[in-house]
Amino acid sequence: MQRVLILDFGGQYNQLIARRVRENSVYCEVRPYDMPLEEIRRFAPIGIIFTGGPNSVYLPDAPKVDPGLFELGIPILGICYGCQLLAQMLGGRVTAAQDDTAREYGKTETVFDPDCTLFRGLPERSVTWMSHGDYMAAVPEGFRLVAHSAACPTVGICDERRKFYGLQFHPEVRHSVYGGEMLHNFLYAVCGAVGDWTMADYKQKTVAALREKIGDGRVLLALSGGVDSSVAAALLAEAVGSQLSCVFVDHGLMRLNEGDEVEAAFARWDLNFIRVNAQERFLQRLAGVTEPEEKRKIIGEEFIRVFEQVGREIGSVEYLVQGTIYPDVIESGKGEAAVIKSHHNVGGLPDYVDFKEIIEPLRLLFKDEVRQLGRELGLPEYLVMRQPFPGPGLGIRVIGEITREKLEMLRQADAIFREEIARAGLDQSSSQYFAALSNMRSVGVMGDGRSYDYAVVLRSVQTSDFMTADWTRLPYELLDAVSVRIVNEVRGINRVLYDITSKPPATVEFE
Repeated sequence: MQRVLILDFGGQYNQLIARRVRENSVYCEVRPYDMPLEEIRRFAPIGIIFTGGPNSVYLPDAPKVDPGLFELGIPILGICYGCQLLAQMLGGRVTAAQDDTAREYGKTETVFDPDCTLFRGLPERSVTWMSHGDYMAAVPEGFRLVAHSAACPTVGICDERRKFYGLQFHPEVRHSVYGGEMLHNFLYAVCGAVGDWTMADYKQKTVAALREKIGDGRVLLALSGGVDSSVAAALLAEAVGSQLSCVFVDHGLMRLNEGDEVEAAFARWDLNFIRVNAQERFLQRLAGVTEPEEKRKIIGEEFIRVFEQVGREIGSVEYLVQGTIYPDVIESGKGEAAVIKSHHNVGGLPDYVDFKEIIEPLRLLFKDEVRQLGRELGLPEYLVMRQPFPGPGLGIRVIGEITREKLEMLRQADAIFREEIARAGLDQSSSQYFAALSNMRSVGVMGDGRSYDYAVVLRSVQTSDFMTADWTRLPYELLDAVSVRIVNEVRGINRVLYDITSKPPATVEFE
C-alpha cells in the first residue's frame, strides 16, 4: 500500500490535510516533524507534506527537519509554515511582513501559473485561504514563482525537477476553492499515487495484524455501545472470536434508559457481553469536581480500574481494546499540537495500567472511515450511523459540579430534545445533537411566582469527520416546541438556549 507522510509542525488545520489525502484513496499518517531520517526511509512514503504551524522559520528555535530529507528523492509539498521552511532550508530567505505588506489572513484572490503541475487543469484565478504573517523575500535557487496575490508576489513556488512545491495558502481548507484538486494533482501527477487505500484492504490487514499480535491471549474490550467501540468489537470478534469479552460500564452518566438499551442491543451478539453497574464509584470520585480536564482524567482512570477488576475476575486477560479514533488522539495533543481536551481514553488514561498492552485498532481512522469499516464488517446500519456519545457521558454535559439532581434534569431535557428531533423527521439531518446543563441560574416566572433555576443549552451540529463542524439550522417551530416542553416538564430548568457556534472556534462538546 502506498503511503504519504505528513510531518506535523503544530498548525490548526494539520489533520484536515490527512482527511483530504485519504479522500483521494491514498493512505497517510501524521507524524512529528522531528521524525528520524532512518524511520522516514523505512516508512517509504511516495510523498511528504510539511504542515502549517505557529512558528517563524527564521527564529533560532524554530522547528526544522533533518536536511537529509531533501536528498531522499521524495516529492515534497510545503503548506504555509511548511512552504516557508522549504524555502529557508534550501537557501531562500523568509522575513516578517512589514506594514501589512504580504501579510494575509482569510479568503484571498490568487493567481496561478497553469504550467505548474499543482495547478494543471485549473482556472488561472481563484480564491484561497491565507493565514500567514511571514513572507518569502527570496526563493531558493532552482525554484520559480507560480502563484501570487495582490499583496504577496510569493504565494506559490516550485522546483519541478526535484518535485518540491510550496504554497503560502491552505489547500486543505474548503475555502480554498480548488485546493482539493491541487492536492489531487500532487498525489497523482507528482507522487504517482494509484489510489490503493480502501476500507476492505484496511479490514483485511488489521484482522491479520490483530491475530498475529494477540495469538491465543484473552482480550477485554471497552464497549460503550457507540459506533467506535461497536466497530472495534466486530473487528476483534472476527480476529479472535471467543477470546474476546466486551465490557459495558454503566457509570451513572448515561442518557435516559441508555444502559438498558445498550445491553438489549448486544444481547443477541456472541460477544461475551458483560455489564458492570458502577454508578456509585464514579459519582463518589466526581463529587465536588468542577474543572473539565480533571473530570475527564478521573473518568478515564476509573474506567481503567473497572476494566482491571473485570480482567482479574475473568482471569488471564492480557489486552485491553479501546475504540479510540484519530480525532480523540488529535484533540488530546500530539507532537507540536496543543491539547484541546484530554479524551478519557487517551489523555485521560492513568500512568499505570494493569494490562500487557492497550490495543487501539481504529486509532488512525476518522469517524466517517470508522463507519465505512463497520459496513465492511457487516454491522447493521442503525449501529453504524448511531449518534456519537462521549465516553465521559453526561459528566461533560453537566457544566460545573456533577450531582444526581443535575444529571436527572439533564437526562429529561436531553430526552425531550431527542424525541422532538425524531418526531420532526430530522434525526438523520444532524451528525450529533444533545442538551447540556449550564451552571448559570437566572430569574424566571413560573405560574404567578418567581423562579431561580438553571438554563439548559441545546446543541446540534453537522460534520463528516468531527474535526470541523457547523451548527444545524433547526426550524424555529421545533426549537419552540422543545423549549415549551422542557420548561414545563423538567423541574429546575426555566430557560432554554440554542448554541449556534461552529467548530472551530468551539468544540462539539462543552467540556
